[in-house]
Amino acid sequence: MPEPRSRQLGSCLASGGLPGEQILAWAPGVRKGLEPEIPGTLICSNLRVTFQPRGWQRSQETPLSMNGPSRVQLLRPGSLLKFIPEEILIHGQDFRLLRVGFEAGGLEPQAFQVTMAIVQARAQNSPAQQYAGITLSKAGQSSDSRKPPIPLLETTEDWETERKKQAARGWRVSTVNERFDVATSLPRYFWVPNRTLDSEVRRAFGHFHQGRGPRLSWHHPGGSDLLRCGGFYTASDPNKEDIRAVESMLQAGHSDVVLVDTMDELPSLADVQLAHLRLRALCLPDSSVAEDKWLSALEGTRWLDYTRSCLRKASDISVLVTSRVRSVVLQERGDRDFNGLLSSLVQLLSAPEARTLLGFQSLVQREWVAAGHPFLTRLGGSGASEEAPVFLLFLDCVWQLLQQFPAEFEFSEFFLLALHDSVRVPDTLTFLRDTPWERGKQSGQFNNYTQVYTPGFPGAGNSINPQLSVWDWNLRYSNKQILQFCNPGYNPEHCPDSWLPRQQPSFMVPGPPSSVWLFSRGALTPLNQLCPWRDSPSLLAVSSRWLPRPAISSESLADQEWGLPSHWGACPLPPGLLLPGCLGPQIRLWRRCYLRGRPEVQMGLSAPTISGLQEELSHLQELLRKWTPRISPEDHSKKRNPNTILSQCR
Repeated sequence: MPEPRSRQLGSCLASGGLPGEQILAWAPGVRKGLEPEIPGTLICSNLRVTFQPRGWQRSQETPLSMNGPSRVQLLRPGSLLKFIPEEILIHGQDFRLLRVGFEAGGLEPQAFQVTMAIVQARAQNSPAQQYAGITLSKAGQSSDSRKPPIPLLETTEDWETERKKQAARGWRVSTVNERFDVATSLPRYFWVPNRTLDSEVRRAFGHFHQGRGPRLSWHHPGGSDLLRCGGFYTASDPNKEDIRAVESMLQAGHSDVVLVDTMDELPSLADVQLAHLRLRALCLPDSSVAEDKWLSALEGTRWLDYTRSCLRKASDISVLVTSRVRSVVLQERGDRDFNGLLSSLVQLLSAPEARTLLGFQSLVQREWVAAGHPFLTRLGGSGASEEAPVFLLFLDCVWQLLQQFPAEFEFSEFFLLALHDSVRVPDTLTFLRDTPWERGKQSGQFNNYTQVYTPGFPGAGNSINPQLSVWDWNLRYSNKQILQFCNPGYNPEHCPDSWLPRQQPSFMVPGPPSSVWLFSRGALTPLNQLCPWRDSPSLLAVSSRWLPRPAISSESLADQEWGLPSHWGACPLPPGLLLPGCLGPQIRLWRRCYLRGRPEVQMGLSAPTISGLQEELSHLQELLRKWTPRISPEDHSKKRNPNTILSQCR
């Protein structure tokens, strides 16, 4: 019996499995916690844990709680099971719970084997080893002519196409980092002002933390530019030419420049990590928090507070970008965490094309993956102590926007859930490396971390990298599931190409000449200069708040901005701009994500009480009022083809 069953399982996984996947152990069982309970088979492969036929429910994280006859054992990697289990509970860091009861009748050894296989596979394979092998096997099965679902921004052509799409005429693609010898955390290519030479870029970037100098993130159709950079390396000693190059890149051809203190009023990485751990402990089914104290415990996690802070600051920056033609520079010391979060949110609030399915994926690829967000470290895969799920915080912010503006987004909550769960799926390197250099590195082809770019690894030159990406959704999802990525309430007449005239903006006005501002703590403070090195050697030790000019009131400028969100008043919002509400009840818990380990939520009974049902009914009525599509959801869904939904626009 085991042999035929193994062949059957092997063919099952082969039809929808991952390249290089091998079954280690299996056992028949019943998935519990659902009504009705689902019979099937628990399978442990070298890459994942699956339950058939319900579709695989991945959980790569420990601990595993094992229930046996009057015995309970907590297993961690390397542990030894001391009895044959009757039930296994697998808790995932993505808030999911897989509970399987094993059948009796002579199959107890299989239950023991699959349980130990899960523990041993987790202990013996480090994330780096797993991910490297998977990538090689997948790349080997791909053809060189394969085209990714979205541009992966690994070639000059990708960057040039994106630049033209944004109509950023004052910018060009720089190849100064093509060999990764300026900064290994930066992409090979990025946008710099037309008038700035690559030799000036190289010198200027050396005066910023980790070599991450100012680069264009997004060009607003009205003329403003949103830039991002690391903190000034104040211990450096630039000459006059270097200072002029830095100032020219920050100004980007504008007379009005605003430096944004990114981390002001935002949580630290340690705060984000602690809040996420508290949220996860609270949302798991075995939480010890009493029902009447659950909401206060949720508030105590601070997770919703941090989500609110990010949305509020992104709203302020969106006003800065849209209210007048200027250069807005996001400055974070490392330029790899909250700069990406704020830049992405600003584009979602200001640009309808970023709210489409393809536009959002391209946004994540550009502002997070290509920009060098340390996914592996932040998600705890590298063993470093700098774990902090900043990207998951960003996805929560996007979900909040989707709830407040459901007709403005082409993608659905199910797509956000798929993206949330994909950050730990070991089938691509998209989210499983810290830098673009590491993503492209292959074993033995780099002698050290600062070695120049080696043409031998995939992606050399301008050929398309055959490596599969997380955006290849058909690797893990069926056509029916991919169709659910679309939001039925999206208004298809929100045309990205016609939302705002690109040539003659009607609502933007030129900024005052030669004005430099620091945006911090919700206010604009005028500055005498852009760089901290300009006038005096003593400025080398000065922080980002250098040389303020208190003689000029920052309140008068706030009025000229049409005010930050609280000052908009009767002024009409610019076309396409969204300003979310950030008051207490307007920021909600993402229940479908965080509470899916609870059986009542998995069954869809998230409101088992009369008051809860009334609350959900009110919420649904509110969504119906906001959803005003010109065509019915049925007609809208007919236009969707799962084979083309992720490779072309409407």
